[in-house]
Amino acid sequence: MKIAVVHSFYTAGKPSGENALVRDQVRALGAAGHDVELFAAHTDELARDPFYPLRAAARVASGRGNNPLALLRDYAPDLVHVHNLFPNFGRSWVRHWAGPLVATLHNYRPMCAAATLYRAGAVCTRCPDGESWAALRYGCYRGSRAATLPLAWAGRHGLAADPLLARADRLVVNSRLSERTYRRAGVCAERLVYVPNFVDAPGPGEEQTGDTGRWLVAARLSPEKGVLELLRQWPAHEPLDVIGDGELLADCRAAAPSCVRFLGQLDRSELCRRMPSWRGLVFPSRWYEVQPCVQIEALAAGLPTLAFEGSSVAESVREHGAGLVTQWDKPLAQVLAEAAALFPTLRAHCRQVYADHFTERAWLRRIGLAYAEATQVADGRLPAATEERGAAWKGSVSR
Repeated sequence: MKIAVVHSFYTAGKPSGENALVRDQVRALGAAGHDVELFAAHTDELARDPFYPLRAAARVASGRGNNPLALLRDYAPDLVHVHNLFPNFGRSWVRHWAGPLVATLHNYRPMCAAATLYRAGAVCTRCPDGESWAALRYGCYRGSRAATLPLAWAGRHGLAADPLLARADRLVVNSRLSERTYRRAGVCAERLVYVPNFVDAPGPGEEQTGDTGRWLVAARLSPEKGVLELLRQWPAHEPLDVIGDGELLADCRAAAPSCVRFLGQLDRSELCRRMPSWRGLVFPSRWYEVQPCVQIEALAAGLPTLAFEGSSVAESVREHGAGLVTQWDKPLAQVLAEAAALFPTLRAHCRQVYADHFTERAWLRRIGLAYAEATQVADGRLPAATEERGAAWKGSVSR
């Protein structure tokens, strides 16, 4: 199959799991025998233009601007797979692509300027609830009303007016929570395809073995990740390593007891190599998430996860029995003691969960089905689903 992948790469200054996923998936498709071409735009390159902020804002607000149509027509793929168009590609060009088109919904940007459905310490659904200008009122993108304005303008008519969501023959979601969230926002269930991400597991002999007794947090140190709230409750007798960086680093250091070590950023391969040496992954995120790679990497390493209720990771842990799910109001020392007793019995099970659900082979099988459905829709062999706007968003996602 001849596949064109379209992706706008975020700046390298802020490590992006999405960027890494796209590269891994392009490589996997090529290794499986497909003819794959990546059509990319890189923020780091485009931002050298002194007028880049104005051009990007106009592109986001209007949906017009840089587009890969001419290059795609020269390449003549059997299918186009769009990952991210923000902020370096326009969106209106997708209406002019006649062939099969698949899009992956890596976040919630089509319904939320911040892409997280998170604001002021909690999940926020004002925009999908119908307050289309709430994002502008609160300056949800980068804490700035000026920066938020192009996104608020682009989304003022809701998901129904989003060119990519309207045009795509199939929309890939990476978690069941993400799938339900988009369904509640009005996207027809028939157009959504659940395809979990994958990561490469360490090869034989590369893993460190043995529980050192230390817990692990690996996350960006930003408000929605919940690391600061976790450290404020962390027991002084439980050793913890924090891997990551971000705007809250100083606050996190100030809140942490002396048993906490801050290790900064670790290369992804080094993190995976060291994962089996920790007691368990602690995942305190306060937003829905989609499907972060770190939990899959933990599964591959045989590392169970302690997740806080409310995220897609918590749902995954519960679904696969790969750790423990807790609430923020439970005494953390008691929860950690329970996890410490349970987790050694789950290591082999976690590796099996990874092998069954989150390998490259499993992803190729599922994405192949999504591609087949999209091709059948484009060819008229499968009826195109009708948007079901009656099942509108009600303000919360039932679990």
